[in-house]
Amino acid sequence: VFQGRILARRLVGQETRYEVEVKTPYRHRFPLVPREYLWVPNTCGCPPLREGDEYLLMARRHVNYEHTLNRILLQDDGYARPWTPREDRLVREAARRC
Repeated sequence: VFQGRILARRLVGQETRYEVEVKTPYRHRFPLVPREYLWVPNTCGCPPLREGDEYLLMARRHVNYEHTLNRILLQDDGYARPWTPREDRLVREAARRC
């Protein structure tokens, strides 16, 4: 779970790749660098992430079977909401309980 600002969007094959500036990592099981690529396994624009906007994102690390691909994937059941101070407060409160 992290707060990120969408810098760019690019269609790559049947997927969408977003360049994201990681603002605040809340909970993560793998290290995040200040800029990451976030992959969405479709090209329909779902979820609708707009360049320049900030979001609270819950994504997964995806490593393929051959261990040749390691990326951050926002799946259909992932979480992407516009970032607000309220979202920040809710995530911080939940992190204390979990």
